[in-house]
Formats: sequence, structure tokens, C-alpha cells
Amino acid sequence: MDKKQARLRRARKTRAKIAELKVVRLCVHRSNSHIYAQIIDRDGARVLASASTVEADLRKQGGGNVKAATLVGKLIAERAKAAGIETVAFDRSGFIYHGRVKALAEAAREGGLKF
Repeated sequence: MDKKQARLRRARKTRAKIAELKVVRLCVHRSNSHIYAQIIDRDGARVLASASTVEADLRKQGGGNVKAATLVGKLIAERAKAAGIETVAFDRSGFIYHGRVKALAEAAREGGLKF
């Protein structure tokens, strides 16, 4: 089993548990150069809000660092509140809760999301 398969296995277990709870989830994906966040509805069928370092305003900051991840976390929290969402389940997609993923989560909590 390689690194990617191990991560996807961890992600599958987490997503199964979140689906069982039937809650809105904050899904995070991290690549070498960018970080992405989406708020997905209970069924997993629709994206209710999204933010990433690919967007024009955040692209200037650079996408592969903790500072940019913090900005994405704040932005996703603002967009979630605008959509009327306050409580989510955090889906880290099998990534370790450290560095950019942790920075995004803490910024989203500071922005008013509860998880």
C-alpha cells in the first residue's frame, strides 16, 4: 500500500462515519501548491460553499503555506455563515491534522464554525 492509498483508506473511514451521522461536512483537500475547502450537504450531493487558494484574491498570497491556509479557513467560515451554516463535521480527507490542515481548521473555528 502506497502513501496515497493509505490516505484514501483513512478518508473512506471518516466519510463513512460522517455519512452515518448525517451532518454537513467541511471537506479539505491539500496539494503541494494549493489548499481547497468545501462545505458539502448531508447527502453529499451538493457543495454549499467553497474556498481555495486558486481564487484570484488568494492566489497572490501563494497557496502552499500556512498563511494561505489560514485565509482560506476564514473565507470558508464567512461563506458558510452567509449560507446559514454554523455546525459542520470536519473531514480532513485522510490528511494528518498538522500544518496547513490544522491552520485551516483553527481559522474556520475562529470565524465562527463549530466542529
